[in-house]
Amino acid sequence: MGDHRVVPGDPAGPDTEAEEVRRFRERLGLPGLVDVHTHFMPERVLHKVWDYFDALGPMTGGLEWPITYRQEEAERADILREFGVRAFTAMLYPHKPGMARWLNGWAVDFARRTPDCLHTATLFPEPGVEAYVREAVEAGARVFKAHVQVGAYDPADELLQPAWGLLAEAGIPVVIHCGSGPAPGKHTGPEPIARVLARHPRLRLVVAHMGMPEYEEFFGLVERYGEVRLDTTMAFTDFTEGFMPFPLRALPRLAALGDRVLLGSDFPNIPYPYVHQLQALERLDLGEDWLRAVCHDNAAGLFGL
Repeated sequence: MGDHRVVPGDPAGPDTEAEEVRRFRERLGLPGLVDVHTHFMPERVLHKVWDYFDALGPMTGGLEWPITYRQEEAERADILREFGVRAFTAMLYPHKPGMARWLNGWAVDFARRTPDCLHTATLFPEPGVEAYVREAVEAGARVFKAHVQVGAYDPADELLQPAWGLLAEAGIPVVIHCGSGPAPGKHTGPEPIARVLARHPRLRLVVAHMGMPEYEEFFGLVERYGEVRLDTTMAFTDFTEGFMPFPLRALPRLAALGDRVLLGSDFPNIPYPYVHQLQALERLDLGEDWLRAVCHDNAAGLFGL
């Protein structure tokens, strides 16, 4: 897939990296980037996530995973702005019952003080989920996050069906980690989410991480359901190619799905500079129109930016 310009893990300074990202945007004539997969959450929760990565927890696949951007919340948001990210998200998620409503309350406040963040909410299969999802929608949530791997739940759980129906009717996208990377979970893979889509075919799911490593199976769902999309989070980077490589035979399908792919990064929880995600997409050599759509236009259209 060609040479990259940044060696993942290089301690690139933010000014230097911001300049590299600016040049990327200028080459494409983009007004900015829209990143649908960035993490902001209560600081103590985020630090626990970082501790998990530092400890090489089982859901990291046992990989060394140095977090590149450990700055405080306000500084992390400023870094994204310096990169020209005009809209981003606060991908937050519960790992147990009773947590989602509290996270959603925090997210309301974060969205109010961070106008360039798309108001994000989350959910979990538990009694009352439909009520707090409705509350989040009425409070202005523009995107939801679901994490099948961390939450260890079946996305087709009956408790979630009313919530999926509500979100499908409202047309609110759901970024969902349902692939089996970097380590499989009890309910990851395409089959459980296919059961959700069979019941809610208009649900605007955005499959995180391109569905890795089941890339081609998730492509099939995107091809079958008109409202299903993919995000690029960590896909095609040197880090991911080392253990879950993208099958080159699928590049023509990826090219054909150019209007259904959205830029995602996993910032700040990435083991390489942010710019490497952009360069990994560029070296796929799928053309400037594809890149413009993926890095800005598709998400701008989806969220009415």
